[in-house]
Amino acid sequence: MSPTKGTVLITGGTDGLGKAATLLLARHGYFVFAAGRSAAKREELDRLAHEEHLPIRTLEMDVSDSASVQIGVELVLEKSDGIDVLLNNAGVGYMAVIEELRMEDFRKQFEINLFGVLRVTQAVLPHMRQRRHGRILMMSSAAGLVSPPTYGAYSSSKHALEGFANALRLEMYPFGVDVILIEPGYIVTNFQQTAKELARPYFDRAKSSPYAKVYAGASTGSEEGREQSKTTPEDCAKVILKAIESSHPKARYPVTSATKLLTFGKRILSDSMLDSILRKRFRITRDS
Repeated sequence: MSPTKGTVLITGGTDGLGKAATLLLARHGYFVFAAGRSAAKREELDRLAHEEHLPIRTLEMDVSDSASVQIGVELVLEKSDGIDVLLNNAGVGYMAVIEELRMEDFRKQFEINLFGVLRVTQAVLPHMRQRRHGRILMMSSAAGLVSPPTYGAYSSSKHALEGFANALRLEMYPFGVDVILIEPGYIVTNFQQTAKELARPYFDRAKSSPYAKVYAGASTGSEEGREQSKTTPEDCAKVILKAIESSHPKARYPVTSATKLLTFGKRILSDSMLDSILRKRFRITRDS
């Protein structure tokens, strides 16, 4: 499986947006290493790759475990000519109001969405820096631009990721390494189901919570987002491909039309105006 365009390492590459990116990039001639924790999902992707004769190799990697990350990166370097592109895609979402969110869950949120990205990036950076070549893509979110109710943990992890990427983009400029933020909006994948399962302990007792109306509004807003979502994982993969192949990549690539509108709105709207829009969307009203 010799690459024609370069080697890509994708974390969370066996499901959802990561899997779509893995398949599209492989079909466009990239040698893709798709990392993931689930053996079943790795086996399914291996089967698809075999059927289509795609240059894909799956590997086990837990981004919350430093040893797992180091072993995975070393394997990729051993089996390829070098890592040309890193897509930090692995992520998870814990949804609950701030007051009720367990500190343990908040820590898990950052362990994967921020510290996991840091582990993998730090493992790859010396290689890219020495070669003076490479691109690092960070899977951010529309929630990295605004923070809906019950998204406190998830949004703060994505806001932190945005700041992390902004600094790294400047630090790697002298070495010819580009750092790019991908900002999807609501795209239906298994991510939402996993987030729903993680949030179940909070939402199951929501009716007895002083935040009952907030939880209800968040649920309704999420369902509406699912119904209104028209962008597919494959659409997101095309944006990722564009960012990888652009001769002069942008710092950030919004994916859905809603995220593009939000990016524009952040530039011209005040915080109070954005709050008003979010309150309306998620039915947040003041008690009389």
